[in-house]
Amino acid sequence: MQVPTLILSWPERKDDFDCASYVASLIPGAEIVELPGAAWTEEDALSSAKEIRRFVGVERRPTELDTILSTVLFTDIVDSTQKQASLGDHRWKQLIERHHIMVREALERWRGVEIDTAGDGFYASFDGPARAIRCAQDACRRVRDLGIQIRAGVHTGECELINEKVGGIAVSIGARVAALAGPSEVLVSQTVKDLVAGSGFTFHDAGLHELKGIPDRWHLYRASGQDTSSDSVSEAGPR
Repeated sequence: MQVPTLILSWPERKDDFDCASYVASLIPGAEIVELPGAAWTEEDALSSAKEIRRFVGVERRPTELDTILSTVLFTDIVDSTQKQASLGDHRWKQLIERHHIMVREALERWRGVEIDTAGDGFYASFDGPARAIRCAQDACRRVRDLGIQIRAGVHTGECELINEKVGGIAVSIGARVAALAGPSEVLVSQTVKDLVAGSGFTFHDAGLHELKGIPDRWHLYRASGQDTSSDSVSEAGPR
């Protein structure tokens, strides 16, 4: 034999290595690899397959990203820089801590999943757009007791699962929508408006907008309706 040869050996098997060494001595340039186990379990088979792929130069195909349809919510405090300057660092820190508690209470009530928190902003995901809108309205109402207002943006789209977190272009769209919202305003995309038809929300046209870094122009709407402060609102209602 005059071709590259790989010989796999399982030392746990009696006389295996001696046999492998003898075979290798008959083949110029043969490579011997010792593997754990005894070659008859699934784990042993995976180990041998890995070595074979390495030897022949075949890499395992990268795992394809899973995608899910998800609703993303972004919030942040309006005029936060000015507020921080007027309060000072210590009082601002106390305010942020109370703000975080209130937003998290709203997320828990409406079954949102907190993905990230940066400074005075929240990024969360939901299993449906109606819950996300109600959560945003609830959070806006709660934080007014602190003497501040937040803005919120909601978008639904196909998201990539990256390290068990949702990401992708739909997330970027949600962040851009939130950046255009006004004080105590919940701004949503056309997609969200269409998906929650019949859920009792009222939408006011906010016009067409260009979202930074996102192709096309996007029709946005201001969401109102659904008094989230009332216990009469079903938390298990339309998603």
